Formats: sequence, structure tokens, C-alpha cells
Amino acid sequence: MRINHLGVLMKRGNICGHRVKLARIDKKLKQVELAALLSVDHDFELSQHAISNIETGERIVSDMELITLAKALGVKASWLLYGDKGEK
Repeated sequence: MRINHLGVLMKRGNICGHRVKLARIDKKLKQVELAALLSVDHDFELSQHAISNIETGERIVSDMELITLAKALGVKASWLLYGDKGEK
């Protein structure tokens, strides 16, 4: 657990990791395959380990990472952030 910049206790380091995992599984991709897709098709480097840490909420996700993950997974960035409140 960690405390964010507002002094609020947070259990996770990001709010999109679970939905990244759902979208990856929906596309029938392994973490290593997503890492390769990001590298080859989007010229963006994220290791399998980094993707694992994102999905478990242990790693912060930058805005550029969020946008690139959304494109690679075929979902909207707002869906990764807000779930049902944003269109998939």
C-alpha cells in the first residue's frame, strides 16, 4: 500500500491494470505477445515483466503507455481508466 500525492492510502499503483489484463485476455494474447506487439506495431518498448507489474497494479502507467496500450489492445484509453463509464 502507498499514499498518493493527496495523502490518500492506495492499495494499488494504478487503476487500469485489471482492465489491461481483461483486454489482453479478450484478444487472446500472452503478456510476452503484447510486449512484442507493442514493440513491432507501435514502436513502443514495454517488457513482459513491466506488463505483469501493470496488470497487478504494482507499476504506475504513464499517459503515453496508457494510450499505446489502448491502441494495441483495440480499446479506448477512457475504458482502461474508467471501465463501464468509458466505451470499450
